[in-house]
Amino acid sequence: MNYNVHSLSNGLRVVHVPSASHVCYCGIIVNTGSRDEDKDEHGMAHFIEHTVFKGTQKRKAFHILSRLDEVGGELNAYTTKEETVVHAAFLKEYFERAVELITDMVFCSTFPERELAKEKEVIADEITSYKDTPSELIFDDFEELLFPHDTLGHNILGTVDSIASFSAEKVRRFIEKNYNTEQIVMSVHGNLEWRNIIRIAEKYLGKIAVNKRTWQRQTPELRPRFSETVAKGTNQAHVVIGNVAPSTFDTRRLPMFMLSNMLGGACMNSRLNLLLREKNGIAYNVETDYTTFSDSGIFSIYFGTDAENIERSLRIVRKELERICSSPLTDTQLSKLKRQITGQIMMSADDGENQMLSAGRSVILYGDAIDIETTCKSIDGISSADIQKVAQDVVDPQKLSSLIYT
Repeated sequence: MNYNVHSLSNGLRVVHVPSASHVCYCGIIVNTGSRDEDKDEHGMAHFIEHTVFKGTQKRKAFHILSRLDEVGGELNAYTTKEETVVHAAFLKEYFERAVELITDMVFCSTFPERELAKEKEVIADEITSYKDTPSELIFDDFEELLFPHDTLGHNILGTVDSIASFSAEKVRRFIEKNYNTEQIVMSVHGNLEWRNIIRIAEKYLGKIAVNKRTWQRQTPELRPRFSETVAKGTNQAHVVIGNVAPSTFDTRRLPMFMLSNMLGGACMNSRLNLLLREKNGIAYNVETDYTTFSDSGIFSIYFGTDAENIERSLRIVRKELERICSSPLTDTQLSKLKRQITGQIMMSADDGENQMLSAGRSVILYGDAIDIETTCKSIDGISSADIQKVAQDVVDPQKLSSLIYT
């Protein structure tokens, strides 16, 4: 697939993923998230994601929400530990309308104090709701234990107290420091002329003042292996075991991705799902997660089970991990894994929104859009030894930490 990439004079970049579809997707991706917050800013990146919907220099909240809705489009946003994204889906004839709206939100929001006060209540409810969901909360608690002295360990939402302290002035300070033009990409997926995309990008984004990044992220400090059990009074026990894992730029990233998928990925034939659920019937939900960051990563295994089955489940998981560390995959097993991974990637790429977001992230991280064919070719070149080596580095049971809710 041929991607188009263009740099504006202010450093902001534009990437286009061509498509034959009449539906288009567009997003502004900012390379900043919760890990970039100072001590008194916990939850700020997510707070801004909410409040850019609350008013700009020329629009009130209602007009922002209605601008694409009234032509059948959709407007959304999300925050991770390293990025903030405002994105939209719409019919191709409304491309300029979408770009103008998203640009207005990201760069011209006014953050009226009255609206900020209302949104603080909304986010406080979101935090409370999250605390009532142990199967989700346990991941945040695990990451905080894994990175106890670094903002990478902070949850994205912040705390009720930290959110309450935010003001429009604090919000603007965070944006001025972190919304750097060379760290922002507008990504587009759709059946649009490239020259028209550049014209509209220049019209709305080209006027944004240059704002270069003057700081760098600090690599998180590692902590020793831990094993924690917390009494939560839940009906079901929740278990996470995991470790620090390869970063986005680590050569072990793809082997780690393949290993994670094999152990507990989305497919029902993942090894841990077959062992814990299908063979032994002692867990309903079994999954692995591998998240990469610019200088680190997190690998985790999660399952929920009855309290009396915790140790039995852990023994089964550890035995399987030991087997993977000691025995390389056979040629047949490796071939099946590659076919599965390739199929998943190709099906994910059939989603225009996924392609738009993936291309934007790729430009931010690597300076260019990496096409699917290149990724699949890289996967095809991975050996059993590559997967076994990263297994020994990351999932050796003697290196894993654990957090258990009972």
